[in-house]
Amino acid sequence: MASSAGVLMFRRTARGLEVLLAHPGGPYFTRKDAGGWTIPKGEPDPGEALEAAAAREFTEEVGLPVAGPLLPLGEVRQKGGKTVHAWAFEGELPPGFTVASNTFEMEWPPKSGSRRQFAEIDRAEMFPMDVAREKVNPAQAIFLDRLAAMLAK
Repeated sequence: MASSAGVLMFRRTARGLEVLLAHPGGPYFTRKDAGGWTIPKGEPDPGEALEAAAAREFTEEVGLPVAGPLLPLGEVRQKGGKTVHAWAFEGELPPGFTVASNTFEMEWPPKSGSRRQFAEIDRAEMFPMDVAREKVNPAQAIFLDRLAAMLAK
């Protein structure tokens, strides 16, 4: 079964912990909000270490470097069977941040013979933990719990 690796950026604010989630691009996610967001992630290249793949995918999808040590958040198996491996780091969005994602191509509309380019991530935002729990893919909510527990120690 397929696997992917990703990074969850977080920051500590006066209101509490916030995390960066990404909204997938493409026509299937246009109207999906609650449960449709994800940690920035993607598939490792052949022979690539998962942690290196996570950092590379974060940069490719969000357009920011991974700065700081990565904290392991473990793995989770999503509803469709994909295993997601995650790490976290403390960071901040630069002023005027806009997502700078790579793209993918697919036939759209289906069976039209027409191919279109879409951003892998159409937006990325920092959310307080309670809002992030509503927005994130339900299987990935465990990463939020693990991060909160790790930082509470």
